[in-house]
Amino acid sequence: METKLIDHLFRYHSGKMVSVLTRIFGLSHLEIIEDAVQDTFIKASISWRTKLPDNPEAWLTQAAKNRVLDIFRKLNTEKKHLPNIIYGTNAIAINDLFLDTEIEDAQLRMIFTACHPKLDPRDRISFALKTVSGFSIKEISSALLTKEDSIKKRLTRARKAIHKAQLKFQIPQGALLPQRLESVMEVLYLIFNEGFHSNKKQTLIQKELCGEAMRLCKILLKNKHTRTPEVYALFALMCFHSARIETKTNAKNELLDLKNQDRSQWHFPLIKLGNIMMDKAVDTPTFSCYHYEAAIAAEHLRAVRFEDTKWDKILHWYECLNAIQPMPTHLLTMAVVCLQTKDYEISKNYLDQIKPNDFAQRAYLYYGTLSDYYHAINDLPEAIKHIDYAISLVNNKFEKNYLQKKKSNLLLTNK
Repeated sequence: METKLIDHLFRYHSGKMVSVLTRIFGLSHLEIIEDAVQDTFIKASISWRTKLPDNPEAWLTQAAKNRVLDIFRKLNTEKKHLPNIIYGTNAIAINDLFLDTEIEDAQLRMIFTACHPKLDPRDRISFALKTVSGFSIKEISSALLTKEDSIKKRLTRARKAIHKAQLKFQIPQGALLPQRLESVMEVLYLIFNEGFHSNKKQTLIQKELCGEAMRLCKILLKNKHTRTPEVYALFALMCFHSARIETKTNAKNELLDLKNQDRSQWHFPLIKLGNIMMDKAVDTPTFSCYHYEAAIAAEHLRAVRFEDTKWDKILHWYECLNAIQPMPTHLLTMAVVCLQTKDYEISKNYLDQIKPNDFAQRAYLYYGTLSDYYHAINDLPEAIKHIDYAISLVNNKFEKNYLQKKKSNLLLTNK
């Protein structure tokens, strides 16, 4: 029980502690602070074997503060960095930084630091998951399908970039804010997508990543300077996708597409919350990619049955999305939509504009769609050939099983 509690607290509260302590001691001491928080949880795992404290989070926060002070004393830096930090008005000010509102402010500062444009785009997600979300290197490695050594290098690169650029631990102001906020939203979007469309071999969905992206997005919405229509749209999108996360697989743990999901099991409170967020999001003269993606997700959720889906509306929103953010994935989905409306020639036109290499690890999606196209025009040999290729490329076992099931149906059709 204590181990599960400590794991839970580490995930949900270590990011808070790292953020607040960084606000007190500075970004230059981030690695020491992270080590101190880690040590605190090790200490907790030993201390709590006999008796749990009345307020575990308060215990951890105080222990982390004390641990950092101990480390600075050992490094003989207290005179240089921590003048009168334990006594008098400075001590009162530091304790005030552990109030809920100040913790949220510190976390927001850390989010902007972790997602700073001066950090390599490849490093931002890893750094955000480590510093803001409390994920271990092993967990980040597993989530991103990357070796632990590579994650360590990314974290080291990020810390060096912060030091080299002398980044400030602050929320950007004025004209800088929109650009920096865009970078933050991109990272949160990628974290959520990594959870919702997992590339892991044995896992279809990583709910903890989806939940963490939503938690961080809510922090943005609590601050009046970062509470923008784009952030509302991003949160709405996350709500809409999360509403059907439990129906992506059946009782046999098989992947289900939209057509075969049990719509009565969609989580309607999340859909309602998403709709509320969208009402706030559309209070703007221009729409972002998040607006259009949320509109597409909402359109799917409105359909009582798959047959009721308004594909013309979905295609329109995809056209709008692709106009402001041209991407091969949008063209692929537009091709899929045209297969639903039996506009096969237009579907093939979209497919001809795509190169399989554009999809990297997800190239199987292209070949799977190509197979659907050939099936639709009754060219079964070509359909089977392309689904075989898709099966050979897919990594996730659930998606592989899904494609193999589709192939079995094709073979039955071919008899």
